Amino acid sequence: MALTRGELREKIMIILYQYDLMSSNKVKCNIDEIMKDNMDIENDFVKDMVYGVVTYKDELDKIANENMIDWKIERIDKTGAAILRLALYELKYTDTPEIVVINEAVELAKKYSDEAVRGIINAVLDKVIKE
Repeated sequence: MALTRGELREKIMIILYQYDLMSSNKVKCNIDEIMKDNMDIENDFVKDMVYGVVTYKDELDKIANENMIDWKIERIDKTGAAILRLALYELKYTDTPEIVVINEAVELAKKYSDEAVRGIINAVLDKVIKE
């Protein structure tokens, strides 16, 4: 059975989280292996989004940091950071409607992040789309 886009975004967030966790702990990792471990079959949407977020991570972090008050992306939990990077990438580099991106990010944040991080994600995305 094919996964919905929402379910695929959850897989992407998990892949990004694992990659960030391993990279920040200086564990040798391969993004393709992490994707393979998390997906039963290859999926172009997942690959495009994961490669895009990893490629533009510094730029996405800069956008996030410029739109946070008294916080930096490095300070929020890795799950929240993965959700925020994914949403920022999708807003900036895809034609997914803004409302869909924000809704999907908030739903992931409800499931995986605490209230403070959910608020930060929502506020940053709201600021970015108003620019």
